Amino acid sequence: MAKYILFTVLVFLLAACDTPSPHFAGLPATRVTVDGSTFDVRVKALQAEALRTNAQYAPRLGPIGDRATVAMEQVSGCKVARITGDAALVRGYLDCGAGAKEVPEKAPVSYDCYSIDGIGNDGDFTVQCDPY
Repeated sequence: MAKYILFTVLVFLLAACDTPSPHFAGLPATRVTVDGSTFDVRVKALQAEALRTNAQYAPRLGPIGDRATVAMEQVSGCKVARITGDAALVRGYLDCGAGAKEVPEKAPVSYDCYSIDGIGNDGDFTVQCDPY
């Protein structure tokens, strides 16, 4: 009996590994890869969520947050004003300009993004994104 309970718990835990938060449930995701980090990005109103889907050593938000920001800006077409979350799930608060109430709807497209000049000492880098 204990084996069945353990199996059931493991199935539910694994099913939750790539599930969006309740605020973004049911929305289509756009897959974006930025410098080796792959995200499913969802946008709702003036918020975006980047769910990292690849296995990657990431003990802190640092560089993953920068990559998630690029992914959310690529999908939403807006600047990310600030981010919260962790290395697995990042929420971005969007700045779409004066008077913007909601991000314009776009059809989901997948992107592959990479830095052109690497990350400099000041943390800045130039990104190229290509749809695929």
